[in-house]
Amino acid sequence: MRKRRNRLMFMISDMVIISLSVVMSFYILMEGKTTHFDGYSMFQSLMIVLPVCLLAFVLYKVYHRLWKYASIIEAMLVFKAVSLAVITSFLVQFLLESLQVVRHISPAIYLLFWLFILTGIFTSRFIFRYRQESKYPINLERERALIVGAGDAGMLVAKELKNYRKTLLPVAMIDDNASKQRMRIFGIPIVGGREDIPLAAERYQVHTIVIAMPSASKREIAEVVNICKKTKCNVKILPRVSDIIDGKVSVNKIRDVEVEDLLGRDPSILDLQGISEYLESKTVLVTGAGGSIGSELCRQLTRFKLKELIMLGHGENSIYQIKSELMKKNSDLVLTGLIGDIQDRKRVNSIFGKYKPQIVFHAAAHKHVPIMEDNPLEAIKNNVIGTRNLAEAADASGTERFVQISTDKAVRPTSIMGATKRAAEMVIQAMDEKSDTNFCIVRFGNVLGSRGSVVPLFKKQIQEGGPVTLTHPDMVRYFMTIPEAVQLVIQAGAFVKGGELFLLDMGEPVKIKHLAETLISLSGLEPGIDIELKYTGIRPGEKLYEELLTTEEEIQDTEHHLIFRAKNVSVSDPDFFSKLIKLEDLAEQEKGDSDILLPVLKSIVPTYQPNK
Repeated sequence: MRKRRNRLMFMISDMVIISLSVVMSFYILMEGKTTHFDGYSMFQSLMIVLPVCLLAFVLYKVYHRLWKYASIIEAMLVFKAVSLAVITSFLVQFLLESLQVVRHISPAIYLLFWLFILTGIFTSRFIFRYRQESKYPINLERERALIVGAGDAGMLVAKELKNYRKTLLPVAMIDDNASKQRMRIFGIPIVGGREDIPLAAERYQVHTIVIAMPSASKREIAEVVNICKKTKCNVKILPRVSDIIDGKVSVNKIRDVEVEDLLGRDPSILDLQGISEYLESKTVLVTGAGGSIGSELCRQLTRFKLKELIMLGHGENSIYQIKSELMKKNSDLVLTGLIGDIQDRKRVNSIFGKYKPQIVFHAAAHKHVPIMEDNPLEAIKNNVIGTRNLAEAADASGTERFVQISTDKAVRPTSIMGATKRAAEMVIQAMDEKSDTNFCIVRFGNVLGSRGSVVPLFKKQIQEGGPVTLTHPDMVRYFMTIPEAVQLVIQAGAFVKGGELFLLDMGEPVKIKHLAETLISLSGLEPGIDIELKYTGIRPGEKLYEELLTTEEEIQDTEHHLIFRAKNVSVSDPDFFSKLIKLEDLAEQEKGDSDILLPVLKSIVPTYQPNK
């Protein structure tokens, strides 16, 4: 209803503007001498110009524009419509004059028509927009904001924040383009480049910094965020253009800076054709499908033309959630959610016998280091025996490829979890030597946002006012986002020939203390002053730093620059399977005593050095 009312209002105002323009043009042409004023000629001109103008406005859809958001495009539209209307009116006048239907008037008057109508239309739209924007008076009590980026996105953010938002008031902008510095956008000064952020934040008493650089690389974003950390401001960010629907930047998309933004890693480039070739029309099974890695695997696998995706998990709620999520977006894909425990050999054999998956991604595992230290039996049953159950079932059912997801904690392990994951790797390596199934292992470090990750814990502790608990000031970890890790796991599956141990490039290691301090700083607080850092000591099984490979595992490049292949990964122990059977027998007898289980586990994984 409001749109129709606005259109009618504009149409009436345009009719008045056109009529007044004709009157003023004749008045000027007659040099203001009312005694010589030709009212009849003026009327006949009006009867030509008015309908032609309105018709041109309708043709160019001038009345279907939101003038509240008008730009140069709308200005050019009006210019074209008025110009076409005046030229057409002149031609009609000339034709009617030649037929002696109307009186002759000077052609110069049409130049006046064009000038007055154009000026009047632009003025009316300007007044309308001014009145719309004046409905949102500036509240000086809003938090003062500094916008980093004075490009198209920065201008949109500045405009929206200045005129329509109640929370933030933009007071300055930053841009590395020297030609923009010392200029103003919507009255907001551009005060310098990124190196001037700390000084600008202090000078303009800024409370919040908004990074509006949606087309910048993640490395650039990380650099800017690190500079922003030197201030005591909250830091927010506009998402990348590729993450915004239809490429439209909306101020409502502004979000808090996440740790992922600090990694400085751009999205991986995948060999989609190579991946499609090994996945297309295949039945794919994902274990641990309800977990952080498993569920993301399921999401990304739906990009390819699978025959069927089987999601196996132990918890019914998590499997229900991921299946429901994927069903909404993939109506053509056969999705099967299965509840089962990989420790149950009969259940595993039944699943493989019925569905005969051609590709398997094994993500199910017990991963929490301190918890597994107190539950060695469960770690062995799930990580070691469960992996063997799956590997043997895959071999028996003729599975083509089996991808085992492992962890850097399997390298020279000091924890039960790490030792069982290394034993699971050895199961896969040993099975590959005697099976037609092509088995491989993909090993990587910590992923941000997974269950048990330190990041959610730190955020919760900051929200509660601290303290933020750390185990040791020198503890270091490798980090990768879950989507990137999963993309590379799927890519590695395309390189499988049998028996490979693939390593993912995790980038630079991150100090956990630095990570905690960054999260505190990005919240606008000062580490050690506003939020206490409390050290609790290294927990059982933990190491100060993690490794991705042993000295025996030399690495080779693969077709992807972030994926490496390790050499010398075969199991050399001739008694491996006999030791494994002994470990399984003890586990099946529910002899969970560490004094009984750990010596056998250590005989399987000689590099295991418990850290108590």
